[in-house]
Amino acid sequence: MRAAALVLALLLPGAALADCRDAVFDDLGYTVCEVTAADDLRLFQMAPDGRPYGSFDRVNEALDAEGRRLGFAMNAGMYHPDRSPVGLMIEDGQPRGQLVTSDGPGNFGLLPNGVFCIGERFSVIESRAFAKLRPECRFATQSGPMLVIDGALHPSFLPDSPSRYVRNGVGVSADGQKAYFVISQGRVNFTEFARIFRDALGLPQALYLDGSISRLYAPAVGRRDFGFPMGPIVGTVVPRDSTG
Repeated sequence: MRAAALVLALLLPGAALADCRDAVFDDLGYTVCEVTAADDLRLFQMAPDGRPYGSFDRVNEALDAEGRRLGFAMNAGMYHPDRSPVGLMIEDGQPRGQLVTSDGPGNFGLLPNGVFCIGERFSVIESRAFAKLRPECRFATQSGPMLVIDGALHPSFLPDSPSRYVRNGVGVSADGQKAYFVISQGRVNFTEFARIFRDALGLPQALYLDGSISRLYAPAVGRRDFGFPMGPIVGTVVPRDSTG
């Protein structure tokens, strides 16, 4: 695992605003974006006009009014047909969805699932533990399944699973000072995807955000993905004239 982590580290030099780099782990391609707790990382759901943002362009249009833009962004969780979030979401202190702790169909209900919380530090917390702890989150999004739980892969993952999609997720460092957002460049199964967080990046907690509709906005690596309207979006906010 140390050798794998070293190879990835060589491909991901020095963090900047939202440092996005392409990387290869176990012969599979990924894009990894590193964010620090000092960065302005936000979740976006409801635009000023009362409708869901739905796209990176709409977020940038709203930020332009304050002289800012996205540094990087990706879709940040599952959503209903009206693009409202499935499960908990908090947007700048405002609740947009309620915490769900029961099991259910689909990937979201494959317990344990979890919550990505942006407060004074970053955290990924299993949903039932979150319900007990009720941490202070300025922004939060619930999704599932958990990919890595206290250093272990989700117990339901099968190494040879034929279920393969483009997938994206987030993992958090043990001290909560860094978050790593990862999107696969091709189709991967859950075990393959979870291992980049645990074995390459050395993260104790990681959460699946979504698959098949996964999209990335990262001008630093030439990515400005588009497609059907999205639900929740996560991204860094930087000055409009920033080169980072």
